Amino acid sequence: MFFRYLYLDDLRSMEYKLIYIYFLIFCFGKTAWSQDPAQYVQFHIPVVSWKPLPYAKIQVLDLVEALVKKNAPLQNASGAIIDPYLQREHQYSTPYFAHAVGTLLHNGRGQEFLEHGLAAMEKALSDFRNGTVHIPDQHGEFYIAALAKAIPLYQSSVDQDTYDDWLLKIKTPLRVIWKGADKSLNNWRTYVMKGEWERAVRGWADKDSVVDFIEHNWQNETQKLRIAHDPQGLYQDWSSDPQSLAVEAVGRGNLTAIALGGYDGASAEEIRNAITRGALTSLQLMSPTGQCPPNGRTDNHVFNDILYQLIFQAHASAAKKAGDKQRAGQFQRAAALCFQSIQRWIRKDEKWAGALSITKNHFEPGDRIGYQPASQWGNYSGAMMFHLAEAVELMDETIEQVPVPAEIGGYATETNHSFGTFTANAGGMQVVINLRGASIPKYDKYWTPLGAVRFSKVNWDDRLGPSDGIRNLSSQPTESSIWPGTGLTFGPSWKRGDAWVRLADMAHHYQGKVDVKFVHPLLVKFRVTYTYVTGLGGPYFYQDFTVTPDGIFTKLSSPQDIPYGNSIPLLINDGRKLTYQVQDGIASTSYPQGGDSQHFICINRIAHLDTTDFPLRSTYGDLLPVTYTTDENENVIFIYPAGSDDPDARMVRESFQESAEGFLSVLGSVQGTIYRGRTSAGGYGSGLDLNNDGDEELQFDTACHFIVLHSEGHITRLETDRQVVYEYEGKKGNVSPFSTVYLER
Repeated sequence: MFFRYLYLDDLRSMEYKLIYIYFLIFCFGKTAWSQDPAQYVQFHIPVVSWKPLPYAKIQVLDLVEALVKKNAPLQNASGAIIDPYLQREHQYSTPYFAHAVGTLLHNGRGQEFLEHGLAAMEKALSDFRNGTVHIPDQHGEFYIAALAKAIPLYQSSVDQDTYDDWLLKIKTPLRVIWKGADKSLNNWRTYVMKGEWERAVRGWADKDSVVDFIEHNWQNETQKLRIAHDPQGLYQDWSSDPQSLAVEAVGRGNLTAIALGGYDGASAEEIRNAITRGALTSLQLMSPTGQCPPNGRTDNHVFNDILYQLIFQAHASAAKKAGDKQRAGQFQRAAALCFQSIQRWIRKDEKWAGALSITKNHFEPGDRIGYQPASQWGNYSGAMMFHLAEAVELMDETIEQVPVPAEIGGYATETNHSFGTFTANAGGMQVVINLRGASIPKYDKYWTPLGAVRFSKVNWDDRLGPSDGIRNLSSQPTESSIWPGTGLTFGPSWKRGDAWVRLADMAHHYQGKVDVKFVHPLLVKFRVTYTYVTGLGGPYFYQDFTVTPDGIFTKLSSPQDIPYGNSIPLLINDGRKLTYQVQDGIASTSYPQGGDSQHFICINRIAHLDTTDFPLRSTYGDLLPVTYTTDENENVIFIYPAGSDDPDARMVRESFQESAEGFLSVLGSVQGTIYRGRTSAGGYGSGLDLNNDGDEELQFDTACHFIVLHSEGHITRLETDRQVVYEYEGKKGNVSPFSTVYLER
């Protein structure tokens, strides 16, 4: 695991400084201190257009109310919420609905749902009192926190006798409602820990006994092993291989609620340190648009992004209390991005208009695209409204948003081997690559496909990226050695016998290894080597990536003389047909209404684009496999996520020129360690030739990492990573490390 050139803001509170020092020691060991400490401080100049997002309680409550409105008609006479597809009460849908209604009432709205909420509370609490066998699917773990938090929300809406009866029921001993003391050690255990702490802080369970229970589960029942020993504070659910970056947020989210909810047991600091490391890591793993990272079981469910929102919101409030305004602002921004992200999956079809999709597409929910067995309309709709309501409780609208690392860039992050992912980001342009793919199915799915799975860009619709790849279970080789193409990611494809095979099909035998060459907020360079790790034999490949704020330049090559190409996943249908075309060396896709578009631009002089393979259905929708081959030695592609005001993709291709040290196009250029773009430039060097005329208009007395913003050929802002003297337009000046200098004409 490593963070190369990890930029972080000044940590102003002592608590966060200590946590961060622990974070560096844990992640880097001795190597962290062999590098310049200044490189861990973040540049502050935003390199893209940036402004605070609308993010207020009223907006979140609007969505909670929309979900409540869709669920209320599903309630039966007993108060239970009936799943419209299962035709029965499922898991925790009723108490989660009850809590959401209580949140609306507590915030002065939703009065028309009062009777629905009261009926749901009575049903859920009665089942709770009667024990496990009366709780739907024996999911008592999930009832505790929701009901404990809901009861106070209804206090002003019920008479004293009812309230007293509820208090009696919520005090039901744990042994009655939970039969999992000797099992359910993964994230399910954290639901019990969170629920018991919620009861303890309200005086509805003996606090000393609850603390002992939490300490026992932390120290002796694997919870500490799952997160405290992970260098980045990520929760290992141990339920899929590679580990799930989706379920990770579940376990860590529950531990976050405990740690930041006043827990004061002996392990409180240890838990707090672990979940804080995880939150800092998540600021990099999240997409620039607010999506939770893909991979692992239950990935690409909308509630994953809501969990990220809730976690970030909790840390925003904690950082503000600790006096760390900068960090609070970053977490507040991250929560706002997550909330913005989920708006894309609000349904508009007549039957479910206003509700959220369960997984990230617009197919009919009954088709269960991307679902796991536990994914049902009732329970996951309940989870979404419950966690959104929890976020409302924590929101502090006075916290000012600050750009997050995923929007700024300047890092290359590899998770440990158990997760097996790599994330690089320059200027808000992100690529996510799975260095390992799932070779053991879970719930009849390979949740993690090998290869590059996400291309994302700040202020851009990263569904088009695509946002994930796919590998179907039938990708196993047959006895006749034919390898069916049922996996698809961005990566190499090659001939095995008479059939083409894609990298995503080969997770049983292949892995990737990354070598980072250079990292800067505007420029990241790395190489992924894909090779077999079993005795199967076969070719190996080098795929070089140069990430810039404009797009990603890739070169694929193999030292072996074999037919090979690059597979390109093109999103063409997410339940609604997209507009796509493959012609003139460019594979493009966009939504019919216009706006953002994704382009895979083939740079080779000779480019063959094959679209004869069948589309594969991923969680996000149908991905068309486009196989790009060339007669040249390297397969060269520029990945260009374009906004409506960006240059046309054909213009980019026509203008594209490679050089020994980089490339040049209408978008900008890369030369060695220097990037020049339309509004920003920078890298590592002793000067900058902004207009590419051979003369350096900006000069430094010593080489440094630097960023400039420019307009109409004039540099307007400058920031460096160390103390330097600069000269520009005949004027000299001093720059302090990570301080913005404004340059006037």
